[in-house]
Parts: sequence; C-alpha cells; structure tokens
Amino acid sequence: MPDASWLSRYCEKVPESAYRLAEAFWPGPLTMILPKREIVPYRTTGGLETVGVRCPNHPVTLAVIAAADVPIAAPSGNTSGRPSPTSAADMLEDMDGKIDGIFDGGPCGVGVESTIIDLTCQPPRLLRAGGLPLEELERVLGTVLVDKCITQLMTDGERPRAPGMKYRHYAPKAPVTVVTGDGKKSAAYIAAHAPEGAGVICFSEFRAQFPGCVVHELGPEGDKSEQARRVFDALREFDATDVTEIFAQCPDDAGLGLAIGNRLKKAAGFHVVEV
Repeated sequence: MPDASWLSRYCEKVPESAYRLAEAFWPGPLTMILPKREIVPYRTTGGLETVGVRCPNHPVTLAVIAAADVPIAAPSGNTSGRPSPTSAADMLEDMDGKIDGIFDGGPCGVGVESTIIDLTCQPPRLLRAGGLPLEELERVLGTVLVDKCITQLMTDGERPRAPGMKYRHYAPKAPVTVVTGDGKKSAAYIAAHAPEGAGVICFSEFRAQFPGCVVHELGPEGDKSEQARRVFDALREFDATDVTEIFAQCPDDAGLGLAIGNRLKKAAGFHVVEV
C-alpha cells in the first residue's frame, strides 16, 4: 500500500503501534501482520484471518500501486524453496514462461526481504528477520519476541505463520553447511573440511584461503549491509556450477546479521557447525 492512511481500509483493530512503526520505517522493508477486513480475499492471505501489509521504498512499485489505486497482492518472485531474486534476471530465471511480464527497477537495494512483525499478539512477535533489524523494532516497540522459526527448523506438525518459515528454504541445489563463530576460526574450519571443487561463501578477507574451491564472496566481515545485498546472489550463483556441496561463513546475529544468518541457515536446513 502507498502509506499508513490505507491501513484502516483493509485492516481491523489497527493498534497505535502500527502507526508508530509506519511513521518510523515506511516506506521501507517492514511488513506488519494485522487482522484483515472482509474486503481482503482469503486467496491473498493463504486462508488466514490476518494480512501482511507493507509500503515499499521504490518509485516503480509505488507508481504501480498509485496507478492501480488498490493494494497490490504480491507473492515473492521465485519458485518456492529457491533463493529469492534480487534482480530482474534472477526472476526471469525462475519465472520465465510462468508470468506475463516483469517491472525492472534495477538490483535490490537491501537484498534480503522485508522484516515481518506480528502485531496481533502482545508482545509483538518477529516472524521473519529482514532488512529492518530487530534492534530498530525494539527501539519503537520495546519488547519484541523472536519466533523460534528464525533460529531453528520447524517440525512437521507446526503451521508456518509467515512465508519461508518452514522446510529447507532459500536453497541452492547443492547442500549447504553453515559455519558460525569468529571469522578466522570459521575460515580455518572450512579450509580444513571443504574438499577440492566444493563451493565456499566467505567474507572477502578470507577468499585466498580456499584454493581449489569455487568461491563467492559474501562481502567484508564488518559490512553487513553488503552481505545482505550479496547473500542470495551467492546462493543462486552456485547453481550455474557443478559443485556438490557448499560451505558458508556466517555473521553474528547483531543488526542485519540475524536476517543474513537466517537465510544461510535455512538454505542449509539448519545444518550448522559452531566454532
């Protein structure tokens, strides 16, 4: 939607906290879960009584919404389970022949998807770590619970509450092992365990430690904004190679690191080695 003035048109019982979040972070990478009004069809909510609402920070998307004069119901532009697209070329790779057209607004500025916060419960619950860090939400809301799906794999009997919360997700074709901990130690572990020809996603400083491997840089260890922009490209690019396994360094959970680490760990089915 174009701004917070549309919230009451399509959502019921909109809390004051939703308007505070919108004032602070819209347009931007924040999706709020709210009770839907009857006008919102169930086909757009997966049969749920709630709906995710967002105001994107891109002139092309805002122009489309303005021209339509209604909210745009938009699923992610990738085949389910595949890494999310960060460019029109990525989307074409997955969706060619399945859709009628693509608006090319250039590469994604953030990289990871929007943060999803559930405002239908108290305290509010973080359902997906994304381009808006948890610390920023806490600055406006106070206490925010972190859903366990962000840090561990859901079981078969659990029902997902947001997109991408269940199963091995954001995944390339080759299996992934994520190595967490100090950058030097995680690089040393990967160098010792990755066979020749394996894929490696690493911080830029450690690229030279993996001779004989197919390497994609995640970005400098201290630059999480760059890592967020690159993480899906790194996962997706391995599908153009013949690597049979992938090892990935992982940032800590502070700031954007929670979202980056979540995407890597979901790609790995939460197969994580701590060093």
